[in-house]
Amino acid sequence: MVNGTVVDLSRVQFAATALYHFLFVPLTLGLSFLLAAMETVYVTTGKPIYREMAQFWGKLFMINFALGVATGLTMEFEFGTNWSFYSGFVGDIFGAPLAIEGLMAFFLESTFVGLMMFGWGRLSRGQHLAVTWLVALGSNLSALWILVGNSFMQDPRGAVFNPTMMRMQLRSFPDLLFSPDAQSKFVHTSIAGYVTAAVFVAGVSAFYMLRRRHLELAKRSFRMAALFGVMATIGVITLGDALGFVAARVQPTKLAAMEAVWKTEQAPMPFNLIAFPDQKERVNHAAVQIPDLLSLLVTHSLTGTVPGIDALEKRAERKIRNGIPAVEALETLSQDPGDAAARAQFDAHAKDVGYGFLAQRYAANLAQASPQEIRRAADDTIPAVAAIFWAFRSMVGLGLLMLAYFVMAVLFTLRNVVQDRPRFLQAAVWMIPIPFLANECGWLVAELGRQPWTVFGILPTWMSVSDHSVGYMVFSLAGFLLLYTAFIIVEMVLMIRAIRSGPEPAHGGPVVHVAGAQEPHLGG
Repeated sequence: MVNGTVVDLSRVQFAATALYHFLFVPLTLGLSFLLAAMETVYVTTGKPIYREMAQFWGKLFMINFALGVATGLTMEFEFGTNWSFYSGFVGDIFGAPLAIEGLMAFFLESTFVGLMMFGWGRLSRGQHLAVTWLVALGSNLSALWILVGNSFMQDPRGAVFNPTMMRMQLRSFPDLLFSPDAQSKFVHTSIAGYVTAAVFVAGVSAFYMLRRRHLELAKRSFRMAALFGVMATIGVITLGDALGFVAARVQPTKLAAMEAVWKTEQAPMPFNLIAFPDQKERVNHAAVQIPDLLSLLVTHSLTGTVPGIDALEKRAERKIRNGIPAVEALETLSQDPGDAAARAQFDAHAKDVGYGFLAQRYAANLAQASPQEIRRAADDTIPAVAAIFWAFRSMVGLGLLMLAYFVMAVLFTLRNVVQDRPRFLQAAVWMIPIPFLANECGWLVAELGRQPWTVFGILPTWMSVSDHSVGYMVFSLAGFLLLYTAFIIVEMVLMIRAIRSGPEPAHGGPVVHVAGAQEPHLGG
């Protein structure tokens, strides 16, 4: 059995690398479409300022894109190095979207990104615009296929477990691709990227307006970002509601953790606006509740209920007891694949085999698993409630903050007074980190809420890791943290340098600075 410390360190290492990588991804997704929109306006109107905008924001896009690729490549190797059992268990399913992402999406994006950056003056306007749209398409297709693979981990569809080979096998690619979780998560994540890019472009544009530099570019960029951002923020909030419906159906433990629902109550159920969940005592301290709102938000009715953690643990105990015979049958089949009685026993209990694996962590002899061991395994099915509860509320709160910000931004920019609102412009600069924090919180909700599973309901996390030593994991974790921190520093230095330099002067003209302009702080 794998050392529990190795399991924890493997989780921390993958979480750290994923969180670092996810700092780059949303900005790439959103900036690619904003670039395409700016260049489309340039091609249709012929105004040089929009070409200047596309070139300048394209330079920042390239910095982010390059470092996003560097941080993403190592994650695919981690599946083989640190999660070897998982890789073998779901390789037939998870490998398909990863291969398509590499061959169709990433190669499309990376091939045309060079033409986009260096094709100005070498390609016609129409050709360059097509290249830019292909880069945007490739970026978002990359997100699609990665999220299809991730969604199988959240809601396994289109595959069956082969007890002879001890692995999952793909049976229906359309079921995998069109999983409700995959589709809603793809749209939600992509639009979150658009929000991220809109806040970034608006914030940098506000920085220029405060300094009275590149005013025409800044005002036009701010207006496009504000309009893009307000629509995207409304979309991401709406799609978040759809994801809540999916979670309620396929991962009720995640939903119960998001809302800190310890006990099932009669409808309509109250919503915990603020609470301090205590997982040991199964209670919420200092809770501030809004009556009836939880039923309305989750079920869109006043008669719907959300299963509490008490009911979900009891259900898990039943599933564990039903799954134990399936695991016992697997042990027999591993010795004699032709044993008809063992195969019949497995088939009768196959739907809960993953819960049987949970008990295997605590019971040396599954046939004699004690009630205490089964309860420990059932307790594992409840993820870290406090972390998920607050990560979810942080994400929602930041989303509402961005919506209010964009509404004000649209009003100011359409009235052409945004350049005369220094306090609002300063706030816009400080808003730049907000969508990145919201994205990280969303990732934490999605991935922490899936625990204790790598493939929900089928493969427990404790079974999925490679059998490394603790020393190896500590060394590799420290190495990754140092490397990825260096990437973040490089990103910040290059971005700040490019922003301070500003766009290239149009037609070789001088860059005009206005005397007495305010000088906001940006990265030192």
